[in-house]
Amino acid sequence: MIRKPKNSEKAFEEAVKYIPGGVNSPVRAFKSVGGTPRFIKRAKGAYLTDEDNNRYIDLIGSWGPMILGHAFAPVENAVRKAIRSSFSFGAPTVKEVEMARLITDLMPSVEMVRMVNSGTEATMSAIRLARAYTGRNKIIKFEGCYHGHGDAFLISAGSGALSLGVPDSPGITPSTLQDTLTAPYNNLEAVKALVNSHKGQIAALIIEPVVGNMGCVLPADGYLQALRDICTQEGILYIFDEVMTGFRLAPGGAQERFGIQPDLTTLGKIIGGGMPVGAYGGKKEIMQMVAPSGPMYQAGTLSGNPIAMSAGLAMLKHLKKHPEVYEQLEETGQYIAEGLRKSVAELGLGYTVNQVGSMYSLFFTPEKVIDYTTAKTADTAKFGKYFHGMLQRGVYLAPSQFESLFLSAKIDRKLANKILRASHDTLASLAED
Repeated sequence: MIRKPKNSEKAFEEAVKYIPGGVNSPVRAFKSVGGTPRFIKRAKGAYLTDEDNNRYIDLIGSWGPMILGHAFAPVENAVRKAIRSSFSFGAPTVKEVEMARLITDLMPSVEMVRMVNSGTEATMSAIRLARAYTGRNKIIKFEGCYHGHGDAFLISAGSGALSLGVPDSPGITPSTLQDTLTAPYNNLEAVKALVNSHKGQIAALIIEPVVGNMGCVLPADGYLQALRDICTQEGILYIFDEVMTGFRLAPGGAQERFGIQPDLTTLGKIIGGGMPVGAYGGKKEIMQMVAPSGPMYQAGTLSGNPIAMSAGLAMLKHLKKHPEVYEQLEETGQYIAEGLRKSVAELGLGYTVNQVGSMYSLFFTPEKVIDYTTAKTADTAKFGKYFHGMLQRGVYLAPSQFESLFLSAKIDRKLANKILRASHDTLASLAED
């Protein structure tokens, strides 16, 4: 039984006095679904427990990295062992080298890699590097794709910006707007038009190969390869933002799954086992532009933090040693997606389910969701009711229609069926309203 969130409400009342909006990342505020955010005090395996001791099946997994579940024993043990040697040195460690070697082994397109502290830092650095390498200023991004909160990316952005209705944040300068070109996702002709209009001016094209920040949206067949061809022809660096998809959709990320080799790749929290971390990497000739090898400056006191590296190494080594994890995640993802589609059909509802591997979304729209425009046709008010119905039934969803859900290896068939029953009952109750 889910109890009234009295302690969460009390914590939120206190939080808003000292933290903007009471949260340290906008989507956590429940602003797009209403109600009080749940304050989480612990997590284990497939479950979150809030301050009122309510337990929920977790379908966000810290926004992706908890692919093996919360407090996975090998990761926890690696962190405990590393802490004994202190928390940070501000000097090189062999763990950084080991992590770099492991990433380059798992992702053949990455020949060299630089550790940073977040996905946002990784994408910002990758764009600066692309500009340094090409001597060009403009970039192409896609409507609804979210690459962190760097100025260049908060133009037609997804994630929290999309939910809040402020995709174009104040504080972005006219020159930044001028250098950021946007195209609809899955629209090849729009990209060709931008490239033709700005010949020799575009440094990079950055894309979420599978979008997670306007809900889960898949690339059309051949789309990613067509973009690869355009970038090659035009001397544009092709950047895959794999902060969400890296090591989740396959051992080598989305680029392995779709058979594409980008020039640069950005990675996030999964390489820290869920701890604050990021990285960007790519072809050696490009990465050698980064200081101190080259003139493109980027630095970070806590980059390659030994605790984060220890956690990430334990996570990635386990995934490399146990490829059956991906088979299980694929099977569970397909099972849940098929169950949701069956439920929607039985209830006579015209909703759309998108799924790839362990990522999925239920969109409250009859439209086939292929881009920002079709994602925006979703009924967000109905999603808000669905979110709270699922919460009351013990399933914790992302508090936004425009966020992908993430499965962990701890969600077995029994828990998958619990999720599907909760969803069916919630949808049935909404259909009766």
